[in-house]
Amino acid sequence: DDNDDNDGEGEGEGSMMDHDDAGGCARCTVVRNQIFDSDEGGTGMWKDSDGWTMYYEGISKKDGKHRVMAAESADGREWTKHGIVLDVGNDGVEGEEGEEGGEWDCDGVGSPHILRMEDGTVRMYYTGRGKDGRTAIGVARTDMNGEGPAAVFVRERVSTD
Repeated sequence: DDNDDNDGEGEGEGSMMDHDDAGGCARCTVVRNQIFDSDEGGTGMWKDSDGWTMYYEGISKKDGKHRVMAAESADGREWTKHGIVLDVGNDGVEGEEGEEGGEWDCDGVGSPHILRMEDGTVRMYYTGRGKDGRTAIGVARTDMNGEGPAAVFVRERVSTD
């Protein structure tokens, strides 16, 4: 459903009706779905499960910013979109938390790369772009434990000291 004329009117903020990727899609990574076996007596290892998850860069027609989105497929041919899993950083608008002038990745996030960690968490390394046009690599994580693309990633803070 790529109805570019739909402005999301009548739908909740950030809903799929907003077509957050209606401006296009770019750079993606596809990973086999896995579940972390952490139950008592479990192996503490990742095990394959059915289907695939694609993390991709969706471009919004509303503001032209890139965001990391997810879609899932049972067969790798037909995909169901699940929306934003990593949004842009705070742009420093008055009344919002964050650094003056916005966070370093407030103008776009993309190029997702997924790593499953030994502790059952999942990390996403991504590129971010700031208002000044500079880019850097960021890391976000989720404790989704194989729950699929519905999980939202949260930025990890890195100390530069």
